[in-house]
Amino acid sequence: MVNINDVNQKLELTYPTNWRYKIVGAEREKLEQAIYDVILKRENTLSHANTSRTGKYVSLNLDLLVQNEDERQFIYEALKAHQHIKMVL
Repeated sequence: MVNINDVNQKLELTYPTNWRYKIVGAEREKLEQAIYDVILKRENTLSHANTSRTGKYVSLNLDLLVQNEDERQFIYEALKAHQHIKMVL
């Protein structure tokens, strides 16, 4: 049985830490450009995660070092706001 108090606890991370964003979009090239528009020249690893069965969507894994919670959230929000990115996990 899951204790509801355990579910509502905030994730505790030790920074700096490597963080993976899973990013979904319609076209791989536009998705890659959108990612680089957000992270600029930061060192990162970008890898293919999946392509939908119909080929309509592609997902990429973006791994990079984040220095603190504010930076992690800022990158998430910036990726999510980009017009060529459909979803960020």
